[in-house]
Amino acid sequence: MDHPAFKAAAIQAAPVFLNLDATIDKAVALIEEASSNGAEVIAFPETWLPGYPWYAWLDAPAVWLAKFGQRYFDNSLEYGTPQAGRLAKAAKDNNIMVGMGLSERSGSSLYIAQWIIGNDGKTIAQRRKLKPTHVERTIYGEGDGSDLSVWDTKLGRVGGLCCWEHLQPLSKYAMYAQNEQVHFAAWPSFSLYEGGAYALSGEANVSASRVYALEGSCYVLAPTAIVSQEMQDELCETDLQKTLLPTGGGYSRIFGPDGKQLHESLPTDQEGIIYADIDLGTISLSKAIADPAGHYSRADATQLVLNKTVRRPVIETVPAEQAPRTPATDASSGTVAKDRAWDASSEMEGMEPVPQAL
Repeated sequence: MDHPAFKAAAIQAAPVFLNLDATIDKAVALIEEASSNGAEVIAFPETWLPGYPWYAWLDAPAVWLAKFGQRYFDNSLEYGTPQAGRLAKAAKDNNIMVGMGLSERSGSSLYIAQWIIGNDGKTIAQRRKLKPTHVERTIYGEGDGSDLSVWDTKLGRVGGLCCWEHLQPLSKYAMYAQNEQVHFAAWPSFSLYEGGAYALSGEANVSASRVYALEGSCYVLAPTAIVSQEMQDELCETDLQKTLLPTGGGYSRIFGPDGKQLHESLPTDQEGIIYADIDLGTISLSKAIADPAGHYSRADATQLVLNKTVRRPVIETVPAEQAPRTPATDASSGTVAKDRAWDASSEMEGMEPVPQAL
């Protein structure tokens, strides 16, 4: 039996903060570099486009909203735009799968999102973080159960979660149960409240990625961003804010299905790409010891209910003879329904989304 084997890459770099076009330029250059070094998949940090909104942790909304709110919204990425098309083209031109972390704009709302783009430039997945963490809820909306999905690809069964979704036991178990093999774990940087909040530290959160790999017996690509000096200058007006948000914070990692780190770490303030060799055949060895949703489960004692219904604020009903023969649309935005690229018949039958070009 043949098992996919390939090289994977994960980014450790700062975005060009609040500049979508310039950060896409940087993303394309990193995609090209990774591909030239033989990588067949590359992972980017959480909300790397257009950068993580650290300002929400540094001041009251009444202060930061006027300064950053409109700029952040305008520089967030919308599905189906020319900027999104550039990412798709970069994936196709470089024959590489891309797992991009972004602030997704849909209608007048923002979502913490991960887009997985195939090496043919078509969308594999377009998921959203189910529950934004703490102050993130002042900026972003929520995903739903359809975002806890795993997709079949040429590189195995892939899925993703963002940041502290990796601390949600039921969400993790939902992914494990779908036989996930390659996991995109998108994280921001880890320098916020340095020394004052261990739960936000690099050590604690890298451990969450490692545990995910070990529990799920899967490969975990865990990219993180960096807070650059330019970002700190933009975000911090007082000495206190500079103390709360130091520069650096890069802790990118790739873990194997036994929890082992597969590469040398970069310094926390250094930009770069980490690489690791992936062999999906090794997953069976780890799962032979403990498959949490298979032979190591006890369904008679504990079970998880996973509701993958796509949640919409408005559901329109029309007579059958008037129903449009087009993809389902999101009533709030007029765009393809949240993912999103469902075709009407497959949505009703509960099938997987149809791949679409960005």
